[in-house]
Amino acid sequence: MHDLTQITALGGSDAETFSVAGVTCREVPEVALASVAARMGKESLTCAAVKKAIGVDAPDIARFAEASLCAFWTGPDQYMVEAPFETHEDIAAHIKSLTKDNASVTEQTDGWTRFDLTGAGVRDVFELLCALNIRDSQPGSAQRTSIHHLGCFALCRAEETFSIYGPRASAGSLQHAIHTAMKAAL
Repeated sequence: MHDLTQITALGGSDAETFSVAGVTCREVPEVALASVAARMGKESLTCAAVKKAIGVDAPDIARFAEASLCAFWTGPDQYMVEAPFETHEDIAAHIKSLTKDNASVTEQTDGWTRFDLTGAGVRDVFELLCALNIRDSQPGSAQRTSIHHLGCFALCRAEETFSIYGPRASAGSLQHAIHTAMKAAL
């Protein structure tokens, strides 16, 4: 029998947290993800399935929407559905059962890592991290950006709370970029 130990994207048994001058960066490993891409001609059926999955209308361009689950826009007729891992370990199968053959659904949980940044100076940190117009970002926005040469998504969850999704294989590089920006901005 295998003796496997669950680890976070940064290689620890617990999520890492780092704080500078009132801004905190926390690794968030307890998230399940699935990508959803509508097939040609099935866009409205896919939106209806995403609505059924998350409990509210599918998000508009550069937005996220949440009720029972969360979905954020990743491209034309494409979404990433986010859920607590504890209750949705098999998120892709759940979403596929709702979309049927109307969309391509792919398990993404182990492909991405999430960092949450909170605190009064979080927008100052983002100005050093990426090229987003972060001062105009409002709660509910979800934007694609590049951070440290990595394709990422930035979600504005509240006025002083943002989530960053980046490639899990580059979690250490992404964390380093965030920490460096925190130290420089604050």
